[in-house]
Amino acid sequence: MFSTVKDDNFYYPIPDVLETDKLKLVPFIPALHAEPTLSSTNTASWHYIPFGPFSSTQDFIHTFYENLFHLNQSNTLFIGLDKTHPDPLTHSPTPAGICGYVHTDPSNLLTELFVLVFPRSQRTHVGSHMVGLLMRYALNIPDKGGLGLRRVQWSANVKNEGSVGLARKMGMRDEGVRRWARVLVVEKGEGGNGVQRRRGDPREECPGRDTLGLAICWDEWEDGGKERVERILSM
Repeated sequence: MFSTVKDDNFYYPIPDVLETDKLKLVPFIPALHAEPTLSSTNTASWHYIPFGPFSSTQDFIHTFYENLFHLNQSNTLFIGLDKTHPDPLTHSPTPAGICGYVHTDPSNLLTELFVLVFPRSQRTHVGSHMVGLLMRYALNIPDKGGLGLRRVQWSANVKNEGSVGLARKMGMRDEGVRRWARVLVVEKGEGGNGVQRRRGDPREECPGRDTLGLAICWDEWEDGGKERVERILSM
């Protein structure tokens, strides 16, 4: 039986909705959102991501949602619903992507963003609106309806031009490349760094990934970053 309630295992309050005129984020509920997520993605969707693809809805919920998000207090997941393309039968906004906060550290007032835009919604407003809504909630001070975090960061495979471009568009700055930051499964070798592995390595058959780190901090947010994001969210 899939859960029908929103995740409550996160360091911070999880809003019931974050939205713009074109898109809204709501907490990911497995019973409502797992099957639409799987049916809206394909093998290529997970190419630059350390996990996936998934063999079934049950596999997705257990491996991805439960283990990576619900059981981890530093992570929480949302689904993005595109208000510009309502379902013709229900007239409800259509699922357009998933996103959330990961590696959240309240003691240091920081979090990292996870974003996956579904194929049919790529190169639209969806990615920037999901990121902007997450940034707004994280970086605005509590008096302005936010969490008051000091740092929002982003990690992308150096080969994932779409991910890197989106982060930069939203005002994040490059902070350097972490070499050999992840071990990739063989099937995701095209995302590897292309460097030959060392003979005798415990996972010699698996390629390595170099990760570009980007971030925006509270002072950049207050010094024009907020206005930049708000302009994008108004488009």
